[in-house]
Amino acid sequence: MPRNLSAVKRVQIASRNRLRNKKYKSSIKTMVKKTLESISILHEDNNNMKQVQFYISQSYSVIDKAIKKGIIPKNQGSRKKSMLSRELRKNIIS
Repeated sequence: MPRNLSAVKRVQIASRNRLRNKKYKSSIKTMVKKTLESISILHEDNNNMKQVQFYISQSYSVIDKAIKKGIIPKNQGSRKKSMLSRELRKNIIS
């Protein structure tokens, strides 16, 4: 247990940041999952392209905000966005 005031404050700040990071990472995982589901539905039925575009743009937005706030590294965000576009390309072509 920290004794001095600055150490107590650092514990509080770390706890606050941990919750914020957890919220952003959870929203990234949720949006990526929804996007992948809509892409797999697109493979079966080509009528929902607007929904796929909506989910892709929302996923990119959430990932970019997390990168900007320093929650995930830049390369990790780029890798996630690349994976989404690769899946979309693969399902559109086939």
